[in-house]
Amino acid sequence: MKLLRCWRVKVLSSLRYTGQLFKEGVWPQGVEEDACSLQFTAACSWLVSELKAVSLLEECLTPTTGPEDAETFQLEVSGLLSELHCPYSSLTTRNAMSRLRDRHSCLQLLWFLGSELQAARILHSKQLPLERCQAPPEASDAIFGELQALWQVLGMVKPTPGAPVAQIFGELEMKIRDVSASLPEGAVGKPLLSRSLEPGQWEHLEEIHQAMCMEYECRRQMLISRLDVTVQSFHWSDRAQQRGALMDELYEPLRGALCSRTSVTLADLLSAREDFSVITRTTSRSSREKTSCPVNKILMGPVPDRGGRPGELEHPMPVWKGWRSGSGGRKEKRKDRRQRH
Repeated sequence: MKLLRCWRVKVLSSLRYTGQLFKEGVWPQGVEEDACSLQFTAACSWLVSELKAVSLLEECLTPTTGPEDAETFQLEVSGLLSELHCPYSSLTTRNAMSRLRDRHSCLQLLWFLGSELQAARILHSKQLPLERCQAPPEASDAIFGELQALWQVLGMVKPTPGAPVAQIFGELEMKIRDVSASLPEGAVGKPLLSRSLEPGQWEHLEEIHQAMCMEYECRRQMLISRLDVTVQSFHWSDRAQQRGALMDELYEPLRGALCSRTSVTLADLLSAREDFSVITRTTSRSSREKTSCPVNKILMGPVPDRGGRPGELEHPMPVWKGWRSGSGGRKEKRKDRRQRH
């Protein structure tokens, strides 16, 4: 309990965390309930979201809404720890469904995420002057990452800190022109975006890009969730329960490589060539050369007609319950009249 209280006061307070797990009486129980605790998963999700804000982290954690989401949360933790290269073997080597079974493992996960967030914030606040001059304050860190990759591909020496931005881009343009001139004619192709855009148009393009990224991230997350649910359903059979550890061992590396965040940037638009706009039908000869297989040549024989066409259905006959029950019919009414007379 002393270790728990010490970690909460020193680390969570320094990270400016104000969630439910910080409250008195919730902290010990929230850690002991492992992945089934809503407060514990919400705290982990908050740490990861703060970590993504100051780093290039791709994975994310979705807070659970009930015990049924515990398995999905643990699979997301497995992919996250794989990306962060977690050094704790107890969180990376065992079965993904049994890594957060005790208080020590949950505390270790919070400690690791908290320390990663502290280090990322320190590095983010101590950026080099060159990084700050490369991009305006509102630009993302992805711009500087693209420039670093460009320097490495072109074999250029990293500019000295404090160099003018115009000079850096001028040297890049000269180097790109020299490399392009040495290539065979037509090796690169014409750019898909052939016109220059105004500053206002670039802002609208960035808004469109962000909207599309959110849309496709939602779709990818939905597909990944469907995959997790499908894999979980495989464990329901008696035979699968005996081989559950083997199935998890084969599935975890594949699941850890999946990410809901899209990697498409505006730099990909600028580097796209005209051949990207050519739409090829999936039934064309060039496409079928790579997708055809012997199964496609098998023809199905005659199959029985199952019907189901609304136009061929007969109209239902009316049902007169009063006549069938013998009450309220015309014969009964006539009989009553004769008796009266």
